[in-house]
Amino acid sequence: MGVDILNLKRTWIIAKKELKGLASEKTILLAILLQLFIALFSSFLMVGLSAMYDPNAYGRISGVQYGVAIVGNDTILHELIEENPSFIPYDMDLSVALAALKERKLAAVIWTGGILPDDEAPVALTLYTIKNDIQSAVIEVKLKEVLLKYEQILREVRSERITERPLPLRPYRPVTTNTFYEFIYGLLIPLLLFMPAIISAGLIIDLITEEHQQQTLDTLRTTPAALIEIVGGKILACIILIPIQASLWLILLSLNRITIASLPEILLQVTLASSILILIASIFALHYQDRTKAQFIFSTAAVIILLLALSFPNNPLNLIALLAAGSPAPYHEAVLVALGGLCVILVIFVRIFIRKSSFN
Repeated sequence: MGVDILNLKRTWIIAKKELKGLASEKTILLAILLQLFIALFSSFLMVGLSAMYDPNAYGRISGVQYGVAIVGNDTILHELIEENPSFIPYDMDLSVALAALKERKLAAVIWTGGILPDDEAPVALTLYTIKNDIQSAVIEVKLKEVLLKYEQILREVRSERITERPLPLRPYRPVTTNTFYEFIYGLLIPLLLFMPAIISAGLIIDLITEEHQQQTLDTLRTTPAALIEIVGGKILACIILIPIQASLWLILLSLNRITIASLPEILLQVTLASSILILIASIFALHYQDRTKAQFIFSTAAVIILLLALSFPNNPLNLIALLAAGSPAPYHEAVLVALGGLCVILVIFVRIFIRKSSFN
């Protein structure tokens, strides 16, 4: 029966001891500092990360003019580029233009091949840019708009050659997208908030298995604390980290002018979902009592759990995205109740594994 009796005061003392000991865990501290950096400078990182999420975001970068050399006698393309405020067109020979591009005096070179829009031969354009350069990515996205207009003009000039008309397709409902909105609320916020769960789940495995591998459990057992209080204190310490980190990330995101709605509901959702991962990790640690085995099995199980959770539209990641955007799902209270019930079930399983563990 001693294993089943839980003294909250002793559990809290052990939890505080574990929290103080985290200062020596350099891996955990580095992971937390990395998340802190992302949250603190999210507005600065947003441009590059959102551009990776949607390369067309580069096209919205304005205020800079790029020199583009046009090689050939196509006046239509020259006029289109001149109309675009992002470009300054230059007429050059190909060799001179490529030399200027190599010296970064130009941002791009377009070779028209000497074929005019009304010629019989197909028009083939060659674009030269600087390899592996961020400016080249911006140029390519911005030139895409110009080249699409040029393509439309070519179709009109050569319309007499078309023998069959393509069927126009129009979407039933025009869909407008906002890359910033999708990236921030659909990707950055959920991943940033659930990173502490992954860290804490790995941490609880280390905290439990190291007592067995370093043979320090016998020393702890000489204290009045029961085994369930020792394990419970370690689990509590890992769970406490979740709302603390999540609150800090949300505050820093708010300071970066990212509006976050429903803060209490988000913290509760993150804490319950993260507690499930921590409790599952503690079960693996109690069963295997070996850090390498427990970490490997838990990592595999976590991937499976994540894939299964993402297959449902009402998974915690989607619910947090909706809560942060100010449009909570009508069933999010039911999901919170389900997560709380699952936590209670896992706590029972932890107590069972403590009884069966060779730690006893």
